[in-house]
Amino acid sequence: MIGTPRTGSTAPGLPRPAPEPAFDTDVIVVGAGPTGMLLAGDLASAGIAVTVLERRPHETSNITRAFGVHARTLELLDARDLADELVATGTAITGLRLFRRLSLDLSRLPSRFPFLLITPQYEVEKLLERRALAAGVTFRYGTELTGLDQSGASVTARVQDATGAHTTLRARYAVGTDGVHSTVRKAIGLPFPGVSVIKSIVLADVKLAEEPADLLTVNGAGDTFAFIAPFGDGWYRVMGWNRRRQASDSEPVDLDEVREIARRALGTDFGMHDARWISRFHSDERQAPAYRKGRVFLAGDAAHAHSPAGGQGMNTGLQDAANLSWKLASVIRGHTPDPETLLDTYESERHPVGAAVLRSSGALVRLAMAHNPLQRAVRSLAALFLNSVRPAATKAMGMISGIGISYGGPRGSHRLTGRRAPDLRLAEGRLYELLREGTFVLVGPSGPAPDTPAAPGPVVRAHWTTDRRTALLVRPDGYIAWAAGHRTAW
Repeated sequence: MIGTPRTGSTAPGLPRPAPEPAFDTDVIVVGAGPTGMLLAGDLASAGIAVTVLERRPHETSNITRAFGVHARTLELLDARDLADELVATGTAITGLRLFRRLSLDLSRLPSRFPFLLITPQYEVEKLLERRALAAGVTFRYGTELTGLDQSGASVTARVQDATGAHTTLRARYAVGTDGVHSTVRKAIGLPFPGVSVIKSIVLADVKLAEEPADLLTVNGAGDTFAFIAPFGDGWYRVMGWNRRRQASDSEPVDLDEVREIARRALGTDFGMHDARWISRFHSDERQAPAYRKGRVFLAGDAAHAHSPAGGQGMNTGLQDAANLSWKLASVIRGHTPDPETLLDTYESERHPVGAAVLRSSGALVRLAMAHNPLQRAVRSLAALFLNSVRPAATKAMGMISGIGISYGGPRGSHRLTGRRAPDLRLAEGRLYELLREGTFVLVGPSGPAPDTPAAPGPVVRAHWTTDRRTALLVRPDGYIAWAAGHRTAW
């Protein structure tokens, strides 16, 4: 059985091949945020040469915008042996209470991680960077992309380093994970249509004299909205908005403004003090019309931007990376007879997810911004409906957490095809432990292996611990590629 590299190592019998002489590297990843680092680490762990370009200098920062890691993202990190370490850095929230009326019980999520993890983005980045470096990724910090050209079977990146020197890099593929102002997206001529949803959102990391009663505190009142979440180390993230105070991103903001918004929306500012960071920004809803153009791909904020409601930004980007990485690795290693079709499935699967996240986060932020009696009545009815109708609440939690996202299957396929596989208990161990090999996993009863479609990559065989007859072929990203037999309860 052919293996693939474990996290941070090279599997026996599978040395990492050097790029062909015509290439400087196999894949160029532009942007060293969470999305770019997960993608780069996956590719390098599969034996692919990867170079990450990042215009910022390499420095550790305690400043972060993202702070929530959802269940599905934790499952993907579990498949990379990182989840438990990350969970130890933060605070797990099992219940969400929104607008003082809507309660969502995350402990009912069918996952090993039935909660929202509150932890700073820099904790996620530290783990992903460590993994990527151990796997052999080359990072070039202080290096800015100035141009990108495609020709035949290659991509050429023009770059400028911190000294001002200009060089070029030639690769098989390039991926833009360089944020909402993506240079990659602009270089390949893709627009970023959308609208600005909220202006003048203030963010602050503060300490509180009074601890909030709820781990996650959120409410909208009158013309204001405020949100408070703990980092778990004595610091709290505060986000606020005041309809009557619409200022440009460049206008200074101080702690008094943050306190005033909190008092209006929450009834108290909890004694905020010692702000280590305060910023003002605006929130857009935008999505590129395509995630691929030739040999160049977009992922994360370079492909989609939406409101911070629901905390889905970083999570959606990490899930983009997990979808794309195994497909690129399969094509580069020659495991698929139809590489273009496989690469096209990245966009066909992830673009609808990005659109759905725009809708769900947009709905949440519009509910939070409700200010006239009719809008507030609609918000109250929505909360009552979700509190009373369990299937609706389950669906909402599935979307926000990522657990409910599926890709569907071709006409006539088994109804499990395209669905997320839960962390099945198998004779060989947990499914997500087996996925750490970066391979497909064929799950079935004991005996001869069932006939399956050819997998575009190595396959590990696993077996049920009971007499179930269902057979599943699980992709490296934890989704079911093929299934046969009667569907049974997990």
